[in-house]
Amino acid sequence: CSVCFCIRDSRLSRCFTFSRDGTLFSWCNGHSVSVVKCSDGSVVSTFDLPKTTLLEFSPLNNVLVTWQPYTKSQDSPQGDANLQLWDLQSSQLIKALFQKKVDSWCPSWSEDEKICVRSVNNELHFFENNDFNTIANKLHMQKVSDFELSPGGQPSKVAVYVPGSKGAPSFVRLYQYPVLGGPSAALANKSFFKADRVTMQWNKKASAVLVTASTEVDKTGASYYGEQTLHYLAVNGETALVQLPKNGPIYDVAWSPNSAEFCVVYGFMPAKATIYNLKCDPVFDFGTGPRNAAYYSPQGHILVLAGFGNLRGQMEVWDVKKYKQVSKPEAPDATHFSWCPDGEHVVTATCSPRLRVSNGYKIWHYTGSVLHKWDVAAGSELWEVRWQLFPERSFPERAVKYQAVPSELGSTQAQTTQAYRPPALRHLPATPSSKLHEDEPPQNLRPGVSGERSLSKSALKNQKKREAKKAAKQESKPEPEPPSDLVSVTISQSEPSCGDPESDKKIKNLKKKLKAIEELKEQQASGKVLQKNQLEKIQKEGQLLQELQELKIRQ
Repeated sequence: CSVCFCIRDSRLSRCFTFSRDGTLFSWCNGHSVSVVKCSDGSVVSTFDLPKTTLLEFSPLNNVLVTWQPYTKSQDSPQGDANLQLWDLQSSQLIKALFQKKVDSWCPSWSEDEKICVRSVNNELHFFENNDFNTIANKLHMQKVSDFELSPGGQPSKVAVYVPGSKGAPSFVRLYQYPVLGGPSAALANKSFFKADRVTMQWNKKASAVLVTASTEVDKTGASYYGEQTLHYLAVNGETALVQLPKNGPIYDVAWSPNSAEFCVVYGFMPAKATIYNLKCDPVFDFGTGPRNAAYYSPQGHILVLAGFGNLRGQMEVWDVKKYKQVSKPEAPDATHFSWCPDGEHVVTATCSPRLRVSNGYKIWHYTGSVLHKWDVAAGSELWEVRWQLFPERSFPERAVKYQAVPSELGSTQAQTTQAYRPPALRHLPATPSSKLHEDEPPQNLRPGVSGERSLSKSALKNQKKREAKKAAKQESKPEPEPPSDLVSVTISQSEPSCGDPESDKKIKNLKKKLKAIEELKEQQASGKVLQKNQLEKIQKEGQLLQELQELKIRQ
């Protein structure tokens, strides 16, 4: 998938976008906004809008929406209308509106453009047939802070979110346009506490919505991500709380294009990933791994679980019909991932301003082969990468391949990483150490009934408690203690002493502190919430290990 003409614009571009069917392309270069045809590059429209920072086409390419930051001046103390709707046939302004916040800046259209909706002062304003001079309908509810219009054509449905106040819970309701009046008009209603904001996602068939409710701060102190819960609402009135078996943040939620399943990536690292059906029952568990995102192919036959951002860029490519892993490539420092409409290729990119170094992109085949690589020139930055879009069903689903396709650039696979060791200890022989986390394989690779029995989460927690209790008893004995497997320093009982009682005492105290730190780390790994002073103790582990090594060298 690529643009079949070449644009040469020497000016720096602020933003760009494709129309939904991929026939039009628009960009702003800081001087004007241009719209061209993708087939031959011919100019459709040009607008004198040098400050435009966001662009969007309506579904049928009748309207171009432009947005620039809202500003005030002496000549215009009230500010100027910063959201413009342009008729692409005549290049005339349809309507200029005020949109101060960048959140939900663009109006939402139904696929046939019969309905358009935008949020204005806690109300939803509905327009029909692109007539923006007349508000055809309103949905007024106290403090409506977010909405999501259903995909597809008529009948259009809308999910609205109202945050809680004065002890009342937050709630999400589903309505079918134009029936918007009164509580009885709602198709479904789900209320919940602990929600500062929500993310609402319709499935492709507009039959159900997934709502991720988040708080800014986790009052238990368990996570700096805050708290998240996942809720399910269907247009038939069914609602549910999606039960996630591992504690921790919800990193990503993705609907399958078949609208019958969804994938959730969640839990403290290493994160779990699970596919659920429309009854919110788990269908397949991918185990744990360094991941925080999920991406279905446009055809829905392949799922990529990835770890970007503060993770090392590992991608797990899965055939979701056979639940079989296809490849495991790695894209370090990637800030962007997207599927090509053909369902065969993906692009990863390192973009500014998230990362201002090593900017560039790679095009991959899903089997792990790198087919193309491009790096920006020194002194330049890459800000955005997008595939050209195509009408739905332009690319049929193809059989999944498991062998990497040929490529001159080869392929990358995730490398096995070793446990971290402080610099002062790297010249010493490695000693066995216990893992802070128990890695969990996908459910189809776990030991069966005939194999070794896998311990449950509660059994593992109890086992760690027993081991910690036993270690604590040994610590209280007056005779010298054996070295802990959790400390990467070996101190033998038969080791000759320097004869300095003060050094011996310091060594014993350091070992005692390190032992206590390892017990705290085990408790943290089992899910226990640690106090601030306990977390500070864990952070001092490296310093204590270095002191211990220095005392040993002196002896």
